[in-house]
Amino acid sequence: MENRPWLKTYDAGVPAEIDADSYPSVTAIFREAVERFPDKPAFECFGEALTYVEVNTRALKVAAYLQTELGLQKGERVAVMVPNVFAFPITMLALMYCGAAQVNVNPLYTPRELAHQLNDAGAETIVIFNAVTPTLAAIIGETSVKRVITVNPGDGGSRPIPPIETHPGLSGTIALSTILENGSVNDYTPVELTGDDILFFQYTGGTTGLSKGAVLKHRNVIANVLQIRSFLPEATLPGEEVFIVALPLYHIFGLSMTVCYLSVGAKMVLIPNPRDVDSFLDVLKDSRFTVFAAVNTLFQGMMMHPKIHEVDFSRYKVSIGGGAAVLEATSNQWKEITGHHIKEGYGLSETAPVLTINPMSVTHFTGCCGIPVSSTEIKLLDDQDNEVPLGEAGEIAARGPQVMDGYWNRPEANEAAFTKDGFFKTGDVGIFNSEGYVKIVDRKKDMILVSGFNVYPNEIEAEITACDGVAECAVIGVPDEKTGEAVKAYVVTRPGVELADTKIQDHCRERLAAYKVPRHIAFIDELPKSNVGKILRRELRKEAS
Repeated sequence: MENRPWLKTYDAGVPAEIDADSYPSVTAIFREAVERFPDKPAFECFGEALTYVEVNTRALKVAAYLQTELGLQKGERVAVMVPNVFAFPITMLALMYCGAAQVNVNPLYTPRELAHQLNDAGAETIVIFNAVTPTLAAIIGETSVKRVITVNPGDGGSRPIPPIETHPGLSGTIALSTILENGSVNDYTPVELTGDDILFFQYTGGTTGLSKGAVLKHRNVIANVLQIRSFLPEATLPGEEVFIVALPLYHIFGLSMTVCYLSVGAKMVLIPNPRDVDSFLDVLKDSRFTVFAAVNTLFQGMMMHPKIHEVDFSRYKVSIGGGAAVLEATSNQWKEITGHHIKEGYGLSETAPVLTINPMSVTHFTGCCGIPVSSTEIKLLDDQDNEVPLGEAGEIAARGPQVMDGYWNRPEANEAAFTKDGFFKTGDVGIFNSEGYVKIVDRKKDMILVSGFNVYPNEIEAEITACDGVAECAVIGVPDEKTGEAVKAYVVTRPGVELADTKIQDHCRERLAAYKVPRHIAFIDELPKSNVGKILRRELRKEAS
């Protein structure tokens, strides 16, 4: 207890430990769900639903084809470059049945990014959405890829969805629809799996160079599923939940949350393009959803749309915010609409992903990303890997069954990423309070040094966003002759609102120390964001340099 003060803050019934070996594999979790909930809807997309048995049958057909026709062996890496459509979960489960390692690829990658990831993972097979086959065609000759399975929007379902043509530069491709039509469940050969088998390659964003593949094993994901369920018991009731999958499934946050809700027989509503907020809210309004996970920018975008008031929140239980800090102004507005604050959590690709989350019993906005989940240790370190005193900021380091063993083929990176006693160093700066709640101060690399003072962009962004008329903002450091660096804010105003620099600066002066007040303010129409919705400060730094 002395090393885990947060245990005394746990809700009643939340265990201090979970057993990551209670299932032999994630495949076993899914099989159990199929047995318990065979005829319940598992996934819904484009207005059509597939039951657990239907998804399982389709996955086994694909697995049988991969084994018999392509000779796919246990442990092989297979890239999946597909958005949130039926084909993603069907392919994911088929690869699990084969014992393959799924390499998740962002469909918005450039040819250079795709080539690096395919070659780094050594993937010889790729399952790819037809709309992005031009990206693969541009670089396939530079990669190890030998087999290409193409996906159309409607594959796996029965509704007529207009297909997309495969790029003519790719020859000898195999259509997933053909595999599903001709595959036979009886040709599948079971594969024995353990928690030590590789499940996912989850590539980091590559903000400090080429991206690295975090290797997640079955045990890592099983652990996180059990950790999420133990912290959200009221929102993981077997057979009762409806989970909105708006986060992309190739991203670890959306992926692990989906595996978690698969395990309890939930219906998952797939949102192929949440950036089309109008269509997204059309799907959401009658879904009678219970659980929703998103990033701050998506919550904000939804609330700025008039259709948010048409959404049926009668069964809604909880929203999990992650991927970036949840701002107080966003959470307050969400509570006005739904009756509940956004429940913030924290994690990384390397941790499958959840490390901390606010307990279900907490109904106010904490400004923190919660407390460490079951079987998880967290400590805050200085630059020499020494633990800092309570109340001081330090780099967050974590140890637990959800934490990866390391990056793929990166021994030097692994040595730098872990302490001698096995804690993974996240690169994020945080502060503990006396109850064990963690507040993320910022990314270590995003910290701004003004006249020797540490300035964390998250703090300033939270204050600026609370200013009337501001929709969202991002803060970076820019060179300054007098102070070394100065604070620059990029601000997006709400529709029809005009703001002066001085109003934002005056607002900040009332709430922040003088050296934290933005010296420079730029009003822009849109902030650069990743496909997940994270604001990309690095792009703003490029623009400012």
